[in-house]
Amino acid sequence: MATERATRDILGATLIELGKADENIVVFDADLSSSTKMAEFAAVFPDRHFNAGIAEMNMAGMAAGMASMGKTAFISTFAIFGTGRAYEVVRDLVCYPNFNVKLAMTHAGLTVGEDGATHQSVEDIALMAALPNMKVFVPADAEEARQMVMAAAKIQGPVYIRLGRDKTEDIYTPETYTYSMKPDKLKDGADVAIFACGIMVARALSAAKDLEAEGISAAVVNCSTLKPFDEGFFARIAGSVKGIVTCEEHSIYGGLNSVVSQAAGKLSPLPIEAVAIGDTFGESGKPAELLEKYGLTASAIKEKARSVLLKAK
Repeated sequence: MATERATRDILGATLIELGKADENIVVFDADLSSSTKMAEFAAVFPDRHFNAGIAEMNMAGMAAGMASMGKTAFISTFAIFGTGRAYEVVRDLVCYPNFNVKLAMTHAGLTVGEDGATHQSVEDIALMAALPNMKVFVPADAEEARQMVMAAAKIQGPVYIRLGRDKTEDIYTPETYTYSMKPDKLKDGADVAIFACGIMVARALSAAKDLEAEGISAAVVNCSTLKPFDEGFFARIAGSVKGIVTCEEHSIYGGLNSVVSQAAGKLSPLPIEAVAIGDTFGESGKPAELLEKYGLTASAIKEKARSVLLKAK
């Protein structure tokens, strides 16, 4: 059985590694350092860790100020607060001047669980992707998250890294994977291509395995970099299949489905189905139960794959 870790679990240790290599790495949090794992960095580098309190706008502004003086600032809180409450400051003080502020936001999506709708960010990708200069990363597992944090430190300008609270299956190892801001085709297929991000990548692989038993050949692509999106890579995959399914723990508006549909619109018509959250908020519940209720499952992916192939006929 594959090991499972939450993508947020790597944040503290990875930032410590970065901090040891670069004294210009500074870290900010908004009174949630235990949950976001920023406390681990604070224990090693107390003079380079700043707790803004429950004041996310201040946190983003402080980080922008540090970045204006040559620092690389990582900020973290729950995704709903870091992208929602702090949006205007991130827009005007981080993205507009293209500062080196990296938003490593945790507890994204429905899998926050019992905290409910007020804490479940299902629109954060849309908010961040709309900002000029912002890059958007959604890791499939803990190892990819680790490599994304390392990569973000070297990238000029702001980066949004979407991390989760709940454990997800490990897909990658340090020995077999190097993050490159490109989509990663995990499985070949000739009938349908399943484009997934975040926790839905493991579910897409499970669905593809079951579809093979039905005689449906399904490719699986990890689209962990939503912005910039590699449209050339997408075109090559789309040109080899009959239909596409997108899978994300995010609203159907403004996330992976929107990015894929926009790219597909530049090609010959190709049917697309989405496994995503509809025009609704979340609710309180256990993560597994919420994913089942909102249709973010391997079974839903299989159903959409069958549907898209019927449309292709």
